[in-house]
Amino acid sequence: MIPRHLLIGVAVMALVAAAMGIYVLRMRRSMQQSASAAEDTRPLAPPVSGPTEKVTLWIADDDAGVLRPQGADIPLPSGRQERAQELLQALLGIYLGKASPHALPSGADVRDVYLVDPGLAVIDTNATFADAHRSGVLVEELTVASMIQTLASNVPGINRVKILVDGKSRETLAGHADLSNIYDVAAVARTVEALQQAQ
Repeated sequence: MIPRHLLIGVAVMALVAAAMGIYVLRMRRSMQQSASAAEDTRPLAPPVSGPTEKVTLWIADDDAGVLRPQGADIPLPSGRQERAQELLQALLGIYLGKASPHALPSGADVRDVYLVDPGLAVIDTNATFADAHRSGVLVEELTVASMIQTLASNVPGINRVKILVDGKSRETLAGHADLSNIYDVAAVARTVEALQQAQ
């Protein structure tokens, strides 16, 4: 016969093990919730207020391999540079959504847009935008063309675009799309048109 104090000791140890298991499960869930909440590290900018304006966003469609114009009503500031920034933020907002036709990595962001000299726009993205971007010729080119077409359609006078990553020039977006050169807006528009006609 097993001594009574041994039975009590085994029962207490079983209860402690069960309690520890529950505690570990709760901690794991808490850590997962904290990690998902911290995933989007983009700084929150104050919302632009004022009247909305009808704009055209050029949305990449991965399945069809084309860009599609999509009308949107968004509040835009009067300054050209701030306007360009808000347009690209609206575009990325679509790509970061759950039903995105062209998903970008969580945390991808356009840090700033600079209108340098007549006709040149410089888009400065964060590192996540490039480092975690899906690799592939078409998917990368669609991202670049989408941003350029959206700017050119809504901010008059832009005819060249340079894309930076964390304020620095980079060879490629994710191995394919060339970021080392300045894009000619007219050439990008011809490529977008050719893609649409090939459908």
